[in-house]
Amino acid sequence: MTVILVRHGRSTANTSGVLAGRTPGVGLDDKGVAQAAELAGRLSGVLGDVTAVVRSPLQRCAETVAPLVQALGERPEGAVPEIVDDRLAEVDYGDWSNRPLKELVGEPLWKVVQQQPSAAVFPGGEGLSDVSRRATAAIRALDKIHGGENGHGLWVVCSHGDVLKAVLADALGMHLDTFQRIVVDPASISVVHYASARPYVHTVNNNGALTLPPRPAQAAAVGGSTGTP
Repeated sequence: MTVILVRHGRSTANTSGVLAGRTPGVGLDDKGVAQAAELAGRLSGVLGDVTAVVRSPLQRCAETVAPLVQALGERPEGAVPEIVDDRLAEVDYGDWSNRPLKELVGEPLWKVVQQQPSAAVFPGGEGLSDVSRRATAAIRALDKIHGGENGHGLWVVCSHGDVLKAVLADALGMHLDTFQRIVVDPASISVVHYASARPYVHTVNNNGALTLPPRPAQAAAVGGSTGTP
């Protein structure tokens, strides 16, 4: 079962250098709107296989997937469900929410977030370890639902930078303390195939058109390696 992980397009908070968190009313800026409009085209090679679109409840994710959901509804295969899942919401940054990043870099906790994120708990909010647990559990549970009975289903998730980095770190077998090494740009695409033995990471931070082999897990078997579905 394969999931396409999409970070929302560039938001007004990204542009202004503010840590939006779950602050309501944060939508896409002009570039983000353009990125959302381009998403279906970037996924055009796989649109016929998509079984569901699951997103964070926040406005910037809703705006990012709206053109994609519309395009999916116009394909011969018919519409797919758009599902809102609170487990994929942005990190609850608590008292850090809606504060300028240039102020936050001076906080002692900032170094913890960068160097040992598994120990970081935001004042009045949640810890990054909790984010990792809820997000990875959600992806794995949703994959069992939307991945298809034959194990070759393809579905889309739209969420947030730190949330997706935590999911990718888990799929890569990395400790959460190394997740800051992963880059997930606004509107980027990453792909994980959840096989019976282990996850296989196919793509990270793709900013162009996406192409997938028929069975992503087979990439692990190239050159005589022992990877199997």
